[in-house]
Amino acid sequence: MTREAIFEASLDYFLTPISPFLKDDTITEIMVNGFNEVYIERRGRLEQTPARFPSEDALLSAVHNIAQYVGREIDDSRPVLDARLPDGSRVHAIIPPSARRGTYLTIRKFTRDIMNLDELTRLGSISPPAREFLEICVRLHKNIIVAGGTGTGKTSLLNALSTAIPEEERIIVIEDSSELRLNQPHTLYMEAQQSDAHGQGGLSIRQLFKASLRMRPDRIVVGEVRSGEALDMIQSMISGHAGSLTTVHASTPHDALVRLETLSLMSDVEIPVHVARAQVGSAVHLIVQLARFSEDGSRRITRIAECCGLDGEKYVLQDLFITQLHGKTRGGKIIAELATAGNLPTFSKEAYEQGMDNRIQLTRDLWRK
Repeated sequence: MTREAIFEASLDYFLTPISPFLKDDTITEIMVNGFNEVYIERRGRLEQTPARFPSEDALLSAVHNIAQYVGREIDDSRPVLDARLPDGSRVHAIIPPSARRGTYLTIRKFTRDIMNLDELTRLGSISPPAREFLEICVRLHKNIIVAGGTGTGKTSLLNALSTAIPEEERIIVIEDSSELRLNQPHTLYMEAQQSDAHGQGGLSIRQLFKASLRMRPDRIVVGEVRSGEALDMIQSMISGHAGSLTTVHASTPHDALVRLETLSLMSDVEIPVHVARAQVGSAVHLIVQLARFSEDGSRRITRIAECCGLDGEKYVLQDLFITQLHGKTRGGKIIAELATAGNLPTFSKEAYEQGMDNRIQLTRDLWRK
């Protein structure tokens, strides 16, 4: 048996209480809040289950089994574990004393069938005109930030947007934990690595990003910016590497820009706040805002906003698309429409200038010759 097969067999044993959830494709997340409490997320909604582990020791043994497979340790001095299961699912664990109610284990399941824009349109997450607009913007090499909270579908949308990148381009994908899968043949994937118990062997997203700039990329796709690599990414956007795609945790387009500004200041390069703000305002073209509606569990694009630079010290944003809510269906589903906001993008002439006339069908009001 291979090492992976042995681990899968042992994992099936240690995770027996939650193995049905791991095999259920309708479940996206499994949350173990101590050995006797298990929640799942199914179609965007949380459900408490009757599942439970035999004891705290049984749950802790499962966590140690996962840690052993990925070559890491979790103990009192290192109570947090980030790992990945053989199928690609992400694992996050915290043990006592940091976890007060017992061992916490969260598994974000790996989705084998990544949603594309067709699927997102069918589900109502994006409207046909907004889809056409974003596809054109990707081809125009606009720098696009996908913003949203945890579980809003940022990675799924990022992967879907990447399908608009022409196949002849060379794409570098950089992630903390590999989730993106692009269809383009000339795609290189790089994944950050944690340091070992002696602090050796680690490789950060920022280090990978710097390396990618020497690899002649046409596009750089960063799964999520969460630290000082934001500065490197922003500076690359304004120095010849336009067309970047990434995600950031933020609840509004303005908050997304402020978040990028703050992360840029976390770099080891000391720059004044106003310089970081000016660079963010110049680099980012579009922010696509996502939200999850707890009423029906749906994930939707709520706004597509353009960043138009700065007015003094303030970011200037204009909405291009905005979601309008129109109540609920009898089945409890939210009725929402992602419609144009009546503003022209500042780059409204570029689609025609670059010969994309045949791609403009539903968004003629947003483009000018």
